[in-house]
Amino acid sequence: MPNIGPMELIVVLIIALLVLGPRKLPEVGRSLGRGIREFRHSLRSDTHEGEAVELREELSAAEQLGSRTSERRSHAATRPQGGGA
Repeated sequence: MPNIGPMELIVVLIIALLVLGPRKLPEVGRSLGRGIREFRHSLRSDTHEGEAVELREELSAAEQLGSRTSERRSHAATRPQGGGA
């Protein structure tokens, strides 16, 4: 993939200035910046929400496992233990 250097950026900016004009170029730049910012924010929020869902599922599974373990312990404590009498 070719590198984009300062000369290439200058050429792209000159072409954009010629095509869009000096009045429209700042508006387009702002819109592009907002779009990129919103896109990044949506990526971050989706990731955090996905992590939160995974953590909730893991916590729920751990709580269910913990309640089963405590039920087994209480059941085992109430059972009479075998021994000779």
